[in-house]
Amino acid sequence: MDGRDLVRAVRTFGTAHGLRAARSAWRRRRDDAEGLPPRGAERARVPGPATGAEPLPGGGTVRFARSELRIVVTVGGAVFRGWDGALPEPSYALAGAPPEPDPRAGLEPDMDGGWRVVSERLTVAVSRHGAVEIRTPGGVVLRRDLPPRWWEPAAGGTARWVQRSEIAADARVFGLGGRASGPRLRDGSYLLWNTAPRAGFGPEDGPLHITMPVQTVVADAGTHLAFHDNSWEGRVTVREGEEGAGSGHDRPGTVEVRMDGGPLRSWVLVGAPARVLSGWAQLTGAPALPPSWALGPQHMRRTGGEDEVRRTVETHRDLGLPLSAVHVGGGVDEAGPADRDRFPGLPALAKDLRGDGVRLVRSVAPAVPAEPEDALYRHGSSAGLFVRDARAAEVRGTAGTAECVFPDFTDARVREAWDELYGETAARGFSGVWLDRNEPVACTSFDGATLPRSARHALDGRGGDHREAHNVYGLAMARAGYEGLRRQRPDERPFLVSRSGWAGMQRYGGAWAGDVTTGWPGLRASLSLVLGLGLCGVPYSGTDVGGAGEEVPAELYLRRLQLAAYLPLSRTTESGPPWAYGPEVTAHVRAALEERVRLGPYFVTLAQLARLTGAPYARPLWWRTPGERALRNCEDAFLLGDALLVAPVLEPGSDRRAVRLPRGRWYDTASGRPYEGPGQVLVDAPLSRIPVLARAGSVLPVLAGPGGGDGAADRVALEVWAPAAGRRGGGLVVRDTGDGWDEPEIERYTTRLAGGRVVVERTMDDGAVAVEGPVRVRGLE
Repeated sequence: MDGRDLVRAVRTFGTAHGLRAARSAWRRRRDDAEGLPPRGAERARVPGPATGAEPLPGGGTVRFARSELRIVVTVGGAVFRGWDGALPEPSYALAGAPPEPDPRAGLEPDMDGGWRVVSERLTVAVSRHGAVEIRTPGGVVLRRDLPPRWWEPAAGGTARWVQRSEIAADARVFGLGGRASGPRLRDGSYLLWNTAPRAGFGPEDGPLHITMPVQTVVADAGTHLAFHDNSWEGRVTVREGEEGAGSGHDRPGTVEVRMDGGPLRSWVLVGAPARVLSGWAQLTGAPALPPSWALGPQHMRRTGGEDEVRRTVETHRDLGLPLSAVHVGGGVDEAGPADRDRFPGLPALAKDLRGDGVRLVRSVAPAVPAEPEDALYRHGSSAGLFVRDARAAEVRGTAGTAECVFPDFTDARVREAWDELYGETAARGFSGVWLDRNEPVACTSFDGATLPRSARHALDGRGGDHREAHNVYGLAMARAGYEGLRRQRPDERPFLVSRSGWAGMQRYGGAWAGDVTTGWPGLRASLSLVLGLGLCGVPYSGTDVGGAGEEVPAELYLRRLQLAAYLPLSRTTESGPPWAYGPEVTAHVRAALEERVRLGPYFVTLAQLARLTGAPYARPLWWRTPGERALRNCEDAFLLGDALLVAPVLEPGSDRRAVRLPRGRWYDTASGRPYEGPGQVLVDAPLSRIPVLARAGSVLPVLAGPGGGDGAADRVALEVWAPAAGRRGGGLVVRDTGDGWDEPEIERYTTRLAGGRVVVERTMDDGAVAVEGPVRVRGLE
């Protein structure tokens, strides 16, 4: 920190707070200088030539002159590769023990002194110098990892490494967590370090709150997912390939992964996108199933107390705006959740609101005020539950106006002790939590400020420092929250969303990606974040819809809300409530939120399918047909499940927009007009709605209401879109079984045209039967 940083801190936060922030930054730099060993001179190393191999179940170990590589093909088809003796465990990403090796796969000699492992779904070939190729059963190379290189300190210590991979010239890369510039990752360098932007972020910003070394690569030859199981700070550099014109040579794409330390180990899954994400969920854990109410419209209040919350709920009700939950707390000056002064009668408030169908959700941040009168601090300090520096002193930082310490969630004792907080959360009537500022932010004065890299963590018994723990801190906090809520209310599914996390965070809940920029680029950033997280295995996510007055024009606010109405997590904020722009905009908001409620049974089905298969709710257009190149390059629309295509309006002043359609017939859900894909069509997009198209033949569960069946708003009806002549359609429906743990039944439906009418049948074990209950057929008008 220099004088300019000090002046900036004081100007931004005031004298007292600015000085505290400056002291925190100075301490962080001092601790790192004292607590991290200097790297000094380094020695470079490469594997060298192969010297032999040892077959093992599912693969084997290939030995080189200066390293060794372990390869295992598992029963599910996932491939593990670990250099220098690295094993799949311990791992924060895996849901449990790694899958069993495939007994049919084994290591055998290959040409030119190399080795290979042949399995049903792929072949892994290792060259005599350490290059590793992932091939299809037909021999097409999907990925070629070049021999890695390490730089080891001569005095000892962790080695940094780099691995460069080649992919097909036509391949497109997606993933790496929540990226505002995505979902397709173009040429560039992407930092792997969870970071908190100072203000709203846009497509040019990165990294953000959730980064993870997960790449989903889509090419004509096939789709694969590559994951480097290493939580250290790193950087991924992507260079897209180029196909040769005429007789010219193809230039393959490259993905280079550099890590500042930690093991060099990775997993690869191959197959169709649905198979890849299913395998990823089996490896890292099934996504947590949110309670049904969490699939409805929600609202967030960072400020105010009970009166403001009641007034917010009453305003929603008076204006006919659907509302399922209110999130409270999370102010920047709060080190923890909503305090008792703001909500003295919280249990009564929660009970009253719950009677109206509205739940309360509590904000929780990791920072604990380092004040002797704080009971949580006294208990944690005496038990040694907070992060400490190399001298065994508590690491202090600033969060808001308070000097704070931070629980070490990588310690099982801390996760168990956190039960007291979640016990109070349940007792006071909250139905869930959203975790904020858990990157973790230790000093709010400077972008990306965090705990000292030299800070010590338990890492579940292994011990280590913040260089390894930083990216998994939010993941460990989410685990503590999920397990605590489940113990406190064993009969209810926990609701938890986290601002930060890592691979595997879907086991504990969803992702709240924070505040996007108030400009139009924020629309694209919101969509990119949700699609990117979905392809990394986190299906439940969303961004906030806020901003009012001059900062956000009414048109932009409305377009943001219309997009959010079709995202898994849909939440407005007090900085831009739905009624902030007058009656006309409020009417359009009401229509968007009512459509979200009408599609509630469809969102329930998507949530259940995500839990069972790992498939995200919001999917890129190429999800079912990754071989269609035009769809791989389309980033301005998405599939909501298999049945709907949502095309948000991303430019100001637009009342029509071009939509790229996948193959088949699609119907405009507003007008019923059919369009034929593949190709691009021009669709109406008035201010009152965004284009939403339904796939021909699809079956959607919706709430029955006006025009939806018998008029009973609490019953589920089937909305069926007519299939094209000579084609069949269908869909899956999973009914809402409440917020407990009952296992629902999956209903399968088929549709076909017969004699000019649509026949809808339910597929049973003993054949197909006619559908009972309300059915509305559309597309024949």
